[in-house]
Amino acid sequence: VQLQASGGGLVQPGGSLRLSCAASGSIFSINAMGWHRQAPGKQRELVAAITSGGSTNYADSVKGRFTISRDNAEDTVYLQMNSLEPEDTAVYYCNADVSILISILLYEYDYWGQGTQVTVSS
Repeated sequence: VQLQASGGGLVQPGGSLRLSCAASGSIFSINAMGWHRQAPGKQRELVAAITSGGSTNYADSVKGRFTISRDNAEDTVYLQMNSLEPEDTAVYYCNADVSILISILLYEYDYWGQGTQVTVSS
């Protein structure tokens, strides 16, 4: 299973970006999907998560500015980021809680994408 993230870049404060992350491989089902970020010198933190049923959870710092969504048919998760601030500058990682069928058993694994840089600067 691989997660391929895209959509990062350089944007001015107040601008917007949309991140995408597509999962591929021998996937039986995908449970929760999410976005995390890590700024230089800081620990990785959860930005937003979404369940297979569409329930969402956001970090307080991004509530009202970021929106997470997913396309279950395409095994893809998105992060729409509006009103970006310099403090949002970080490498953004997607992750997915994936179930894989091996023989007659389901195994659950947590996969991570490669990270995409978001820089908010004037």
